[in-house]
Amino acid sequence: MMKSIPQTPYLKAERQSLLYLHIAVFLFGGTALFSKLIGLPALDITVYRTGIAAIALFFLLTLQKKKLTLASLKDYGIAILLGGVVGIHWVTYFTGMQMAGVTVGMIAFFTYPVITVFIEPFFNKSTPKIKDMVTAFVVIIGIVLLIPEISFGNQITVGIVTGVISAVFFALRNILHKNYFSHYSGPHTMLYQTLVACLMLCLFVEVGPMHVTESDWLLLLLVGIVFTATPHALFASSLRCLSATTAGLISCLQPLYGSVLAVILLQERPDFLTIVGGLLVISAAIFETWSVSKGRH
Repeated sequence: MMKSIPQTPYLKAERQSLLYLHIAVFLFGGTALFSKLIGLPALDITVYRTGIAAIALFFLLTLQKKKLTLASLKDYGIAILLGGVVGIHWVTYFTGMQMAGVTVGMIAFFTYPVITVFIEPFFNKSTPKIKDMVTAFVVIIGIVLLIPEISFGNQITVGIVTGVISAVFFALRNILHKNYFSHYSGPHTMLYQTLVACLMLCLFVEVGPMHVTESDWLLLLLVGIVFTATPHALFASSLRCLSATTAGLISCLQPLYGSVLAVILLQERPDFLTIVGGLLVISAAIFETWSVSKGRH
């Protein structure tokens, strides 16, 4: 009988990071629904969402008696940069959903794994791996098949463009975090990013807190704590052992989760091409997960 090979500490940490990433991606998949469920502009949703998430993360770190400050002045500058980037990402993310619909908006946003593949080598002075290039190409095909017929000049087209802009900022955020801020824990780094995003955008809020309905407040609490603080902290933690490219490609499961939830809660019905494209995207994500688990990344 063959004995199992003991796992190294790094391999255990890598697989734990994969688990964190998959939980985060599932919760991310539900985030898009709030663009339709909450009756507020995208910027307002972002401000309230990030504010609630920052408060939740502050109490979490305080209860755990974790250090709240950063190690250096340089790190505060990076935190401000990351907060600004992620704030723009969230506003354009929700705007894309509201204009193009949940399914199309999520698809447009999911160009970010491909964008990451081409941006990340500029930061770590490496060349894209053939495996990642092929997987990214499969993702592109899947995304193209998912997009329904559109005519340029309408709201859906603008929503798709907005979603792609959101993808650029999200890819940039992941790469910056991986290279310059990954030595902090997930909750620690997300505390600063959500706080900065909230403070940066709060001056532009259209609907004041007193005018937000009770049902919208409940949804904002839900999206702020369960669908923002939790998954982003898990996602940030996963980047300590996984590359931004790996995280981006595995996150391609998000459209599947979002589409299923949209069918259940919003009665959105995917067509045949949507199903085929979704299968391609999911296959690419599964392959990337298997590749990392086998230590071949």
